Parts: sequence; structure tokens; C-alpha cells
Amino acid sequence: MKIVIVTGSSRGLGASTAIECSRRGMGVIVTYNSSPAKADEVVAAITGEGGKAIALKLDVGNSQSFARFREAVSLQLKAAWKRQTFDYLVHNAGHGLYAPISKVTEEQFDGLSNVHLKGPFFLTQALLPLIEDGGHIINVTSATTRVATAGVAPYAAFKGGLEVLTRYFAKEFGDRRIRANSIAPGAIRTELGGGLNDEFETMLAHQTALGRVGEPQDVGGVIASLLSDENRWINAQNIEVAGGYII
Repeated sequence: MKIVIVTGSSRGLGASTAIECSRRGMGVIVTYNSSPAKADEVVAAITGEGGKAIALKLDVGNSQSFARFREAVSLQLKAAWKRQTFDYLVHNAGHGLYAPISKVTEEQFDGLSNVHLKGPFFLTQALLPLIEDGGHIINVTSATTRVATAGVAPYAAFKGGLEVLTRYFAKEFGDRRIRANSIAPGAIRTELGGGLNDEFETMLAHQTALGRVGEPQDVGGVIASLLSDENRWINAQNIEVAGGYII
């Protein structure tokens, strides 16, 4: 059984990804920061369908916690799957901020940087010894790296950095046959950045060729599919999953 860690998978896109991975036969390590009950619900949904999952706490914005997280992962791999390694790592955890550049505080800037760029960099570094050769890393980026949208400059900038980092992961880990790709969602109906009100959703739907905003499962299924062996030759790519957003 292949095993995947999905960060920020107690709700939204991460939860959908965890469930879709399980439906494709993977064991799942669900991570949460502040919502253990939500993580337990995702685990219950997976086990209720006959899958196998466990939940671990992880604050992606706190790199000092990554060594402890690695130890917890190692213990759970042995206890739940009789494994010393896992196969796939999906960097999904994040939070949004909607504010013009003139209003963004240094604290907000640093918080976004820690979660969306520094966190994935050093979490990958910490977990690399546990990733099976031939594994796969997926970074969740954003369509805002292609289309400049007023009010999301820091978020988009760090997602752009993560997109570049994806190619460096692929380059440096290639000798272990570890692939790295990024998935760039467009507007998705999640709680990120406070969610969508009716007016904002209507505007985004009109900007999308398929005429609606995305649902978490629209993206979660793509991530799970990309992890499969059928897509083994896709590497170092950024794949936009946005229904044709501003084209």
C-alpha cells in the first residue's frame, strides 16, 4: 500500500485530497493544526469507506516543530503500516489574506511566508529521509501566480516561489526518482481567505470558462490521480486546475 501525507487535510481541499487518495488505495496521514475534531471526521470518512488513515498535529508555520513531526510520522508508519517510509507528500496547508499591498503588515507577510514557502521547504527537508525512492511531492500553488489579482500580492508571491521550488525539488531529488509537481487551483469553494460571498462567487464564475467556481473534489481528484503510476512521466510541472480561469 502506498502512503501519502496531506498537510492541512482536516477540511476543504486537503480533506478532499485525503479522501480521494484513500479511494485509490492509499493509506493517508491527515494533518491538522487547530481542528482535531475535523481531522477525526476525515479519518472517519476514510475508514468508513474501508480505507486506512490516521491524524497527526502539524503547524506548517512553525519549522521548529518539524523534527517532532518526523518522529511522530516514523512511529505511526511502524504502528499502522509496518513501514519505515512513506511514498507521497502533498503540501496543501495554507491560509489566505485579502488586503492591498499598502495595508499588509509585516506580521501578515511573515505568516504567509512561513506557511506557503518556508514551511514546505523545511518540512520537505525534514521528511526527505522517510520518503521512499520513487516517491512524489506535490505542492499546491495557485492560479494567482499567472493572473495578477489585486489584494493577494503576498499570497501569490509565495505561491509563485513554491512553484519555482517545485522544479528544484524535481532537479535535486531526481537521483532518487522522486518526482515533484505543483497543482494550481483557481477559485475554489473553501474557507480559505474567509470563503466566498454570493457577489464574489458570481464574479469569479463569470471569469471562468466553465461558468462556475470549483469544488474541493474538482482538485482533490486531480492530485490523487497525479500521484498514480500512470502519470509517472509527469515531472517538474505546474498544472493549473481552474476550469479555464481568465483565459
